[in-house]
Order: sequence, then structure tokens, then C-alpha cells
Amino acid sequence: QVQLAESGGGLVQTGGSLRLSCAASGRTFSISVMGWFRQASGKEREFVARITPSGGTTRYADSVKGRFTISRDNAKNTVYLQMNSLKPEDTAVYYCAADVLPYRVGVVEGDYDYWGQGTQVTVSS
Repeated sequence: QVQLAESGGGLVQTGGSLRLSCAASGRTFSISVMGWFRQASGKEREFVARITPSGGTTRYADSVKGRFTISRDNAKNTVYLQMNSLKPEDTAVYYCAADVLPYRVGVVEGDYDYWGQGTQVTVSS
């Protein structure tokens, strides 16, 4: 089993920045790709970003490309999401996810085996 705990959410004004963290515990040696998803009120959960085990390859949703950066520190079993130039439409609950099987692309919910409880990000206009 893997446990994931997000932190760093909050209220920020348009144009501001936040850094989310996701700390993994348990069978962390089994973790492959890690990702971030978000779910706005009344909408389905959507892919935001994902990063490969070595941190060498990242992928982003078009809506956040150029503004968000995903990174990971394997020594700390932590993945980060740096969010800059935030917009009101970025308001959502952000979820961290971990994949324990190799070779999955990691851009859909079904590619992930473990999820955090989510952290609220609210961007005011």
C-alpha cells in the first residue's frame, strides 16, 4: 500500500503562485509515475501534470502548460506542483496520484493506483 498526503493549497489572487506538495509513504519503492489531477466544483476530475520515476520526462495539460511545473524528490518521496500565473479557472481540489505499474502513460485516472485526499486551491479574481 501507498499513502499520499497533499499540502500547500489555499487562497490566492489572480496572477499569484502556490506550491503544492505530495508526500508518499508506505511501499514507496513501488511507485512509478506520479501525477496531479484537479476537480472543479460540478466538473469531472481532469489531468494536470505527470512525471516519470527519474523526473526526466514531464507532461502537462494544455491549460496549464507554461504556468505549472511538476517535479519530484525521490529521496524525500515527494512530488511538487509549482503553480504560477494562477487564474480563477484553476480553482479546484487538487489530487496527487501514484502509479505502481510501469509503462503507463499517466494522463488518465485509470493509470493510477493510489490517490491523496486532495487540497483546495482557490484563485480569486
